[in-house]
Amino acid sequence: MEGGIPTGANSSAFRECFALTWKNPYVLRLAFSAGIGGLLFGYDTGVISGALLYIRDDFKSVDRRTVLQESIVSMAVAGAIVGAAMGGWLNDKFGRRIALLFADFLFFIGAVIMASAPGPGLLILGRVFVGLGVGMASMTAPLYISEASPAKIRGALVSTNGFLITGGQFLSYLINLAFTKAPGTWRWMLGVAGIPALVQFFLMLILPESPRWLFRKGREEEAKAIMRKIYPEDEVETEIQDLKASVDKEIEEEGNSEKINFVKLVQTKTVRRGLVAGVGLQVFQQFVGINTVMYYSPTIVQFAGFASNRTALLLSLVTAGLNAFGSIVSIYFIDRTGRKKLLIISLIGVALSLGLWTGIFYEATRQAPLITQSEAKFSPYTCPDYRLATNAAAWNCMDCLQATHPDCGFCSSSSNKLLPGACLISNDTVKDLCGGNHRTWYTKGCPSKYGWPALIGLALYIIFFSPGMGTVPWIVNSEIYPLRFRGVCGGIAATANWISNLIVAQSFLSLTEAIGTSWTFMVFGVISIIGLIFVLIYVPETKGMPIEEIEKMLELTSRQYKFWGKRSEKFEKKIEI
Repeated sequence: MEGGIPTGANSSAFRECFALTWKNPYVLRLAFSAGIGGLLFGYDTGVISGALLYIRDDFKSVDRRTVLQESIVSMAVAGAIVGAAMGGWLNDKFGRRIALLFADFLFFIGAVIMASAPGPGLLILGRVFVGLGVGMASMTAPLYISEASPAKIRGALVSTNGFLITGGQFLSYLINLAFTKAPGTWRWMLGVAGIPALVQFFLMLILPESPRWLFRKGREEEAKAIMRKIYPEDEVETEIQDLKASVDKEIEEEGNSEKINFVKLVQTKTVRRGLVAGVGLQVFQQFVGINTVMYYSPTIVQFAGFASNRTALLLSLVTAGLNAFGSIVSIYFIDRTGRKKLLIISLIGVALSLGLWTGIFYEATRQAPLITQSEAKFSPYTCPDYRLATNAAAWNCMDCLQATHPDCGFCSSSSNKLLPGACLISNDTVKDLCGGNHRTWYTKGCPSKYGWPALIGLALYIIFFSPGMGTVPWIVNSEIYPLRFRGVCGGIAATANWISNLIVAQSFLSLTEAIGTSWTFMVFGVISIIGLIFVLIYVPETKGMPIEEIEKMLELTSRQYKFWGKRSEKFEKKIEI
């Protein structure tokens, strides 16, 4: 199928979406209320990256053990896997609205547990509860918005969920900065996360169920009443008839529109093709490394040579701001340019950015400051591994930071951070001792002249990722499946996303320790190129197409090589038939 676009989707889609503010605020209210689920997703992703810096300070066991740091981050992702899987069933059984309400409840409970956690164990338990809620919300919010949106602005409205995800990340960094000097720092950071959940819970109590879900459950009059509020008068009857035909077809094929047959799901050509595209996009979204950037961005900034926690958070705030800006770009272009073109541009830019990052971190590691003999006042604290090394004269800052018996840190020169410094045991006493005489204490990254180029590479990565791979996979998964299987398939795709997220989040720090930061980003870059090939072949263009028509398109062809121009006349005739 060529990257076809019905004439109903044109360059005015963004303006029409914006015009809803006064033309039909009801639709916009539905979209933003459900989109708070994306805000929860984004806030949780961003807040832990800053909170982790202070959790390490409070719990020395966490600071000493990388596995505990990865567990605090990734247990929320593990919860999200279960939450997304449960969300698929919950959506089809009880509806999109109930699924969001349940997600809000879980998220709030998790936030309370985390804020009051006396140790790493309960903190991890709270992260699991938060993950359950986020997993449900992540697949339900775009589905609800998609089913309550007019076709030609559906992409822009579902993109508001992506904007709220990135907005949540930006908000989390602001909150992190606000509480850096408050007593209990990370407890406030994690506890505030319960507020968006409460807000959405009360909003969803007064909002309706998805009209498409209601129609499938036989509650036709309720569905029609809601659709008349959503669609213009000249379109609503056509939409109702198309939806009725879709449900009638399901009943004719299965004899019972309530029953979900999982064997039938895999055997049905349109569902299978939709799952290949939808699940594939969700997997590649994670394996190009985005959540290593968002979960660990302050740590990555420290890898680039910026030692201060506060400086790392401040620079990460810029990253989150760029991510939010990219989501606004997506809202503007998603119904103008199309899903597939945005994905292709995004992946090309991501691959180039990761290539740049690979080179920068490789050079930064190779040219790290050398280690010099400790001054007298530092001698009692000299790193044992350095003292016993046979090649101590060749040691540089990176060798020092990789010492583990015990952990060691780098104390920069007092005259120039790039000159040779001391390799010392890492503890609070030594950190305070090093802090005098204009010295800086490094434990995560080394001073480097490549620090700012690394941040530029980070900015380019976010600018390219956010408008395409950041939002489009969720949009495609909200519209590509037949109505009958939409909740289950959306749950499968979201579960695949969170499983991939868990693998990356749980392995990132260990991978950087094993093969180095530069080679880790090179792996992500290679995966980006593989993802580009996948998008070119398997992902269809769904821009501006009524949801019921997408099923017909998938029935006709599976591989989607072209992504420009209009659909062929041959395809149009088949659709009409």
